[in-house]
Amino acid sequence: MELPRVGLDLTEKQSVRGAVEAMVRAELRGVPMQWSTVSRGMPDAMTLFAAAAVRTSRIGLGTAIVPTYPRHPAVLASQALVLDQLAPGRFRLGIGPSHRPTIEGALGLPMGRPLDHLREYLTVLRALLWEGAVDFAGRYFSVHLTTGQTAQVPIYISALREHAFELAGELADGAISWMCPVDYLRRTAVPAMERGAQAAGRPRPRLVGHVPVAMTTDRGAMLDAARPRVGGYARLPFYAAMFADAGYPVADGAVSDDLLDHLVVWGDAAQVQDRLANILGGGIDELLVMLIPVADAAQGEADLSRVLAALAR
Repeated sequence: MELPRVGLDLTEKQSVRGAVEAMVRAELRGVPMQWSTVSRGMPDAMTLFAAAAVRTSRIGLGTAIVPTYPRHPAVLASQALVLDQLAPGRFRLGIGPSHRPTIEGALGLPMGRPLDHLREYLTVLRALLWEGAVDFAGRYFSVHLTTGQTAQVPIYISALREHAFELAGELADGAISWMCPVDYLRRTAVPAMERGAQAAGRPRPRLVGHVPVAMTTDRGAMLDAARPRVGGYARLPFYAAMFADAGYPVADGAVSDDLLDHLVVWGDAAQVQDRLANILGGGIDELLVMLIPVADAAQGEADLSRVLAALAR
């Protein structure tokens, strides 16, 4: 099955029924892929996609991402098996460690070394899904289990910095970036994934670039709408480190106009479509597009959906 080049992120807080209806609308409008995260204030994506799978027939469904620490890989594998059967060939599973303020601060779970944890989690999850059995003992997981059920669901990992992109290149089916400037993805992420893939003796897997979009021709309105959204991420240490690596240092969540100009795609529908098309390539295989509402959120969703449908053709 050919994977789509573009997809829409479901990020706005809404009811479960409203989220399912949004996915039904996206399919009717020709959007080829719907992504959703697992975070506070959002419906659980794994459960949500099960509901959406029986209301849709074509649109791809992907998690970006399911945090690994609160959910044992055997539990996630059993959920992925359900989604694979409800939406055959349409589901991609994105996983990642999330962030210390959430995992340690809010949930009280020790993180240890997040990339080592993610490596073990991915190894266990892959074996359970693709082979139906796992016999693994590591620092974070000791899992000896046979299910007899398999589903070759593609497994992607979240990546912000160089070593995470290397891990994706080595072991995962792809990397999902988030809020990473395009020049940083091309300069840092792509070579890191290539190094990881070369070390594993395989082709570089897929890179999904996350792109915030504001459907407005008013730069000031874009800056006003994007600043609090991007600033919320910039207050998290992992994101602050990535922005510094990319050449756009932040302090206490204060993001510069320069960062927003480089990070956010904005304009009318034709301009946005042209700018998104120009981002594809150079190692960026797919775009995960997030709407930043400026005025009328419903109209912005409709306009952006039409743009993504046109890019998918």
